[in-house]
Parts: sequence; C-alpha cells; structure tokens
Amino acid sequence: MTSIVLYKGNLRTELTHLQSGTVIENDAPTDNHGKGERFSPTDLVATALGSCMITTMGIKANTMDIDLTGTKAEITKIMKSDPRRIGKIIVHLTFPSTLQHLDDKQKQILENTARTCPVAKSLHPDLETDLQITWL
Repeated sequence: MTSIVLYKGNLRTELTHLQSGTVIENDAPTDNHGKGERFSPTDLVATALGSCMITTMGIKANTMDIDLTGTKAEITKIMKSDPRRIGKIIVHLTFPSTLQHLDDKQKQILENTARTCPVAKSLHPDLETDLQITWL
C-alpha cells in the first residue's frame, strides 16, 4: 500500500503516506460544497504535476552537476463543469538567477525532463497542460 485516506466528515479527508507517516488533510473546494480550508483533491493533482516536474528536473540536474535550489513552480488549475474535471493546468517554472550560466542545450534538457515527468505522462490527454518557463 501507498497511502490511506480516512473520511473525517464535513467533506474533509485525512491522507496518510504509509512509508513516511506524513499526514495531510484535504477539503472539498468552495465551488463544490466544501470549505476550501485545505488542498482539494484536484488541487493536489495539479500541484503534483509541478512537484513532479521540479523533482525529475532535480534528478536530471544532479547528473549534470547543476543545483536547482530556488527553482519555483506556480500552479494554476482551471476546472471544467460538464463533466466536472480539471480542464487545464498551467505550470509556470521560474529558475533562479544562479542558473544564468546554463547554455541552451542544458536548459532544453531540463525543460524536456519537466514535460515528460511521470505525472505529466499519467494525465489524460484531454487535460490541457501549459508549461511556461522563466529563466532569470
């Protein structure tokens, strides 16, 4: 098993990662009867995409002797209503100025790694993803 999800009532769940014991809670979003006080399930999916992109780039960067510390992903999730689902995820990656020295080939390798991360490969093809990249 990977995790356990426990319904706490009032449209809130508790998620436990079994390997680490880490616990997070999530809520239904305000536009779907929830309080929106925590990540919603679809927020977690969208955020997982950005996290996966940065993590896989970090793995690749380590093999290239590049430190990605300070790289940031800003995530925007856009819902569709019929049927209710994630319609689009925008991931804006910003690389810190400490990476100004990278050449175009190194940047392209990192960008391709982001675009082909496991979460990106797992999403339905109807879900639009928009990767925006800023190199400071």
